[in-house]
Amino acid sequence: MTSTILRRLAVLCVGICLATAAGAAPKVKRTQKLEKDAGAPFGHVLVVALFSEYGARRTLEKRIVSLLEERGTKAVASTSMMDTKTPMTPTIYIDMVDRTGVDALLVTEFIGGDSDVKAVDANPETTVNVRPTYYFNVWNVEVTEYVEPQFVTAQVEVHLATQMLSVAKEGPVWAIESKLKFKQDISQPRPYAAYDQESESIVKYLVRDRVIAKK
Repeated sequence: MTSTILRRLAVLCVGICLATAAGAAPKVKRTQKLEKDAGAPFGHVLVVALFSEYGARRTLEKRIVSLLEERGTKAVASTSMMDTKTPMTPTIYIDMVDRTGVDALLVTEFIGGDSDVKAVDANPETTVNVRPTYYFNVWNVEVTEYVEPQFVTAQVEVHLATQMLSVAKEGPVWAIESKLKFKQDISQPRPYAAYDQESESIVKYLVRDRVIAKK
């Protein structure tokens, strides 16, 4: 692995952060068309997600690896060779490339976003009980109102950038950016639907642009 790839990974590893959630399918635009001499379609790919939280990285990488392998492309997740204590440094990923012998790296990073968080009342209900009394045309009315605790929702837009880096050409040969808008109850567990949407979108464009082989 050359110093060019090392420098590129060093840039990507700066300012790592995370934002994900469930919502509509991402809007995608190509920021770099596949070069004719890129060596594509690639048959063995190291999948790297540059998020700060290990669980988020592992989830997205596993989804992408699964989709790539369904299409006949051999793939390995970087998180399968590291744990929560492994530093996210360029040399770590360089070592993974050397160990696995991949011909390309698929790198996804968070590049920006916006959010609007607010509290919302959940499912208010009113129960009315009416009972007769001993007096003519007089009724006993009991009204009970139940309001569930508030939950917090987030309206968020997330921007991700994904690049395919060729080991042979020592740099990026294809790239896309995606925007995902969603509404999420932030008290709930990690929104796995968002990972499905992102991974499916990324792999769809990899196939469409012939960066990987069509099955």
